[in-house]
Amino acid sequence: MAESAYPVPASRAMPPAVAAEALVADLRARPTETSVRRLEEVPARFAAWPGNVHPDLRAELARRGIDRPYTHQARAIEHALAGRNVVVVTPTASGKTLCYNVPVLSTILRDRSARALYLFPTKALAQDQLDELHTLVTSLGADIGAFTYDGDTPADARRAVRTAGHVVLTNPDMLHTAILPHHTKWVQLFESLEFVVLDELHTYRGVFGSHVANVIRRLRRVCQFYGSDPTFILCSATIGNPAELAAALLGDSAELVDDNGAPQGERIVVVHNPPVVNRELGIRQSSLKSARDIAARLIRAGVQTIVFAPSRVRVELMLTYLRDSLKSKPGEPERIAGYRGGYLPLERRSIEKGLRDGAVRGVVATNALELGIDIGGMGASVVVGYPGTLASLWQQFGRAGRRHEGSLSVLVTSSNPLDQYVAANPGFIFDRSIEKALIDPDNVFVLANHLKCAAFELPFVAGEVFGAHTAAMLELLAEEGVIQRSGDRYYWMTEAYPAEQVSLRTASTDNFVIIEQGAQPRVIGECDRPSAPLLIHEDAIYIHRGLQYQVEWLDWDDKKAYVTPVSVDYYTDAQLAVELKVLDSFRAADSPGGRHEMGEVALTFLATIFKKVKLNTHENVGWGKIAIPEETLHTTSYWLNFEDSTTKGLNRDELAAGLAGVAHLARNLAPVFCMCDSRDIGSEAQLRSPFTQQPTVFLYDNVPGGVGLAEKLFDLRHDLVDACLAVLASCDCQDGCPGCVGPQVEAKSPAKRAARQLLDRLGR
Repeated sequence: MAESAYPVPASRAMPPAVAAEALVADLRARPTETSVRRLEEVPARFAAWPGNVHPDLRAELARRGIDRPYTHQARAIEHALAGRNVVVVTPTASGKTLCYNVPVLSTILRDRSARALYLFPTKALAQDQLDELHTLVTSLGADIGAFTYDGDTPADARRAVRTAGHVVLTNPDMLHTAILPHHTKWVQLFESLEFVVLDELHTYRGVFGSHVANVIRRLRRVCQFYGSDPTFILCSATIGNPAELAAALLGDSAELVDDNGAPQGERIVVVHNPPVVNRELGIRQSSLKSARDIAARLIRAGVQTIVFAPSRVRVELMLTYLRDSLKSKPGEPERIAGYRGGYLPLERRSIEKGLRDGAVRGVVATNALELGIDIGGMGASVVVGYPGTLASLWQQFGRAGRRHEGSLSVLVTSSNPLDQYVAANPGFIFDRSIEKALIDPDNVFVLANHLKCAAFELPFVAGEVFGAHTAAMLELLAEEGVIQRSGDRYYWMTEAYPAEQVSLRTASTDNFVIIEQGAQPRVIGECDRPSAPLLIHEDAIYIHRGLQYQVEWLDWDDKKAYVTPVSVDYYTDAQLAVELKVLDSFRAADSPGGRHEMGEVALTFLATIFKKVKLNTHENVGWGKIAIPEETLHTTSYWLNFEDSTTKGLNRDELAAGLAGVAHLARNLAPVFCMCDSRDIGSEAQLRSPFTQQPTVFLYDNVPGGVGLAEKLFDLRHDLVDACLAVLASCDCQDGCPGCVGPQVEAKSPAKRAARQLLDRLGR
């Protein structure tokens, strides 16, 4: 078929297994580093329905071809109907929805006053699950009201949801800002709340998970006030410590169900390391280009394919490159779509529908599509760059083959150290256990905010426990005049509405609106505040659904960016300057050649300049200045400083290069030890730290107050140093490269040699 032709119709598409075999044979024939693992098909294992499942529901499921549940479904349903909290951890497409719909509907069919609350991390997932629940309820012919309650719910419909909703589907943000603060309007829900469902458990980690744990504390507190004690059902596809995370989120134990009984189709997993194109500098072919070639080949063969890219900018670049490779014929609809945060809700719904009905044959997405939204039966998933955790990687792999057919999953590694570590050790993907999720509900920054929210909802009684140091924090808030003590009770005193000021997901509640200028200005997207200085500064090229816009004016105070359509052959990449000061040291441990510490730091961020990077070649073709106010952050950090004996023999330039190399290595390998996105951890190298008076490398939590990542790194400091040394030893470059100490601007760089000396002499 011609290179420019679109894929064959789905009816004549090549089976994914056939396309996978052809692709693997081709990759192995090239001078590239490619590892292949075949995961065999696994048959289903069934069990009997628990005896207390309502007979009408069992009959309806039988009509749908579900005569018996899988073993994990039966066990989860049994626990839930017995009133025991349960956490279900099985792969994607294993029928976890049945694990909560069956006990919830069985209970409501027996008692129409019973209520259930479903929490999903995104509005899209809630809407997707509502469709499935509605279909089942309609087939049952039962008078069971199931409604979504989110920011898109019309005001006139909200009263009906509060009074008629047997099952309310929402997200933690709406529970936090719209339901709990107004619990007196939700009396029917809270008085009879039997079940609370938390789906996609693995997303509740880091700062988001720490916030959600406090929202659950508030929920349980309100339920107790109304006399209810709901059973919690938690579900996740991939996580290393589900029972531990569930207990941290709930403040209570949960029964673990992780023995998957669902069938699994054969999966071919490929780890593809693009070829080196400049051996002296250790530069490889762009992972974007390599992934584009693989995805384009699969789509041409008729295999519906999802491509995961690590950032919004890379999603738009990959979308542009794929559309150029797969040009549609005149008059044909566009069949390659993008999907990421910042798209408007109707745009996302349209793309999801196109994926389900096959009109869209390829989609490029961020991890926004990593969750269990129904997007049909993808034949292949292509992941651009290791996403930072095995949990995310297997979630992204799992979006293909969801109908138990054969499927292909390809990881295309980039040049950063973590990717090269994975490429050199592909067994890491298959043989290492999934990472543990880390949350810190008692983080002072997080806890204080939710203590205010809880006081607004219900007065506190002296001696009541709401996280660590409750009594001391209540007294502090009383001193500030936020609450007032009367007898043994603490009452909210200000007119402020605290939940509105607390974002569960970011340090800021502010979102910027992106407006296309013209005769009829229109909103085309949005951007969170932390990303705004980098993505929508004035003169930035903002790419949306593959179309280019130039930012003409950024109104920082009014949170609006005004853009106009353009057609240029470059994109922009902003640079961020960071200044770090140590405020306090909490923990310390000596090594033979230095010292490890962990404590509190203050950072100042300032976007300084942006580069203009040419499409396809990625050459730097210009630059410009950015004028945006600086941002500050107080957080926790782990740092290692190097003694004079360790740096002996290195001049100033060599030492600076070595420190930068250590910082680059450690930051990129840290996600191996902390279940987090690489963007959750920042790094800074100081030639002479004002605090330590020695050369120092800092790794800090990229969220206000920290969320425990720095403490985790301090505890695993020796493992982190060993991993850095292992990457340096295994990398076959001469002087340093993007796969070890970072991009080198010239040959004969001292970075690799100096970094190795620093880490070798640091010792244990």
